Amino acid sequence: MTVKTESIKLSTRGNTDIIDITDALSLLVSESGINNGIVTVFSPSATSAITTIEYETGCVSDFKRLFDEIVPQNRDYSHNLKWGDGNGHSHVRAALLKASFSVPFVERRLTLGTWQHIIFLDFDNRPRQRELVVQIMGE
Repeated sequence: MTVKTESIKLSTRGNTDIIDITDALSLLVSESGINNGIVTVFSPSATSAITTIEYETGCVSDFKRLFDEIVPQNRDYSHNLKWGDGNGHSHVRAALLKASFSVPFVERRLTLGTWQHIIFLDFDNRPRQRELVVQIMGE
């Protein structure tokens, strides 16, 4: 088995910025030299997450609204009292999802569904520079 480690660099706007990373992951897999296996993308951040969604404006808008409804920014968070950085909601939102996502690939192609895209969500309350860790494993 071969393992390759790559990265994806992103500039985000924060505040539930949703970025489609499907093409970047597909390119890394296709150029990896590994035909079949699994790719995992990981965000080393406590205020961001990775998941899948149908990446179209309506669905993206609905997803953002969901987070505003279940974890509003203007609620009192103990984290904010302790650290004073105002991003307590960001940590809670990120914890509801996952910091990583894995998907199998066959013949150097991700096995995603027709409308399925892999997205990165930055919940922090300010723009950030992010670097995602990508591990490609297989034969």
